[in-house]
Amino acid sequence: MNDNMPVGVRVGGTPTPLRPRLTEVELNWIEKKLEHWIRFGRVAQERIVTRRTRVMSFRPGAIFAFVRWASNDFGTISSRIDVVRAVGDGEAYTTLPFVRPGGDILLHIEGWPKVAQVLAAIDAVELAGVDPCEAAPDHWRHVHNRIAAGHQPRPYTMERHRAWLKRQEIEG
Repeated sequence: MNDNMPVGVRVGGTPTPLRPRLTEVELNWIEKKLEHWIRFGRVAQERIVTRRTRVMSFRPGAIFAFVRWASNDFGTISSRIDVVRAVGDGEAYTTLPFVRPGGDILLHIEGWPKVAQVLAAIDAVELAGVDPCEAAPDHWRHVHNRIAAGHQPRPYTMERHRAWLKRQEIEG
């Protein structure tokens, strides 16, 4: 048994590993009215609730982008994107609509022009040859801060990604 895995006790006194709690994201889709989707992230589980509702689950530490868009008869009324790190048991988190229990919010942007900038930044990470869910969390904080300040974010390069990977090795 892995020493780092939480342990529970089954009836009869036998220790059993407990599964870490997953972060659940409820995705709703009512075409041209309400659309939620995951732009990137490694999904651990998917559950179909109804024809229009699914629940995607992420393991602790997983990074994902959650896009929410809504409209009415007059056009778009809301568009948002959040890049979130799923938290583990006992970690602090921020609540976020449709995300249970919540997460470590690395980026939160509202308004379609700014959301489009974030989507372009995600595309740029992919063009650099990096899966966005493996990019340094600090990059998503940087993108949030630059866009919120009305500036262009610096590109995520393979050099920066290698530095992030080395930092992870050192921190263990």
